[in-house]
Amino acid sequence: MRDIAAAANVSHAAIGYHFGSREALLTQALVESVDELDAALDGHGALEGPERWQALIDSFTTHRELWVAQLEAVVQVQRSETVREHLAEGQRQAREGLGGSVPPALLGGLMLQWLVDPDHAPSGTEIAEGLRTLGAV
Repeated sequence: MRDIAAAANVSHAAIGYHFGSREALLTQALVESVDELDAALDGHGALEGPERWQALIDSFTTHRELWVAQLEAVVQVQRSETVREHLAEGQRQAREGLGGSVPPALLGGLMLQWLVDPDHAPSGTEIAEGLRTLGAV
């Protein structure tokens, strides 16, 4: 909290007074990071097929810290109802925006692959081809 207070140029006590607790401050920071990522991805909905998937994949590099914050937020759902509700709403919106529950589920696994082993993670074209193959099954 001292680091955050220093960066905001306010006293440690002011942060405690405003947020009430360290946990509340961190919850708010996670929620705002998730919102920032949503805003950064907002224009991807107009893209189709491989281009859409590639734009999402590119965001794993250009917005890496926000994706990491998203993962950190997921871990916090066990401890924070506020974070859980916020992420649940985001998932509902993703299902609507991406056309069902499979693309957001795939996106989670794809994000992990790109964060952990980007040299061997699939491209947007490979993802689109895989989805087409699954549709034929």
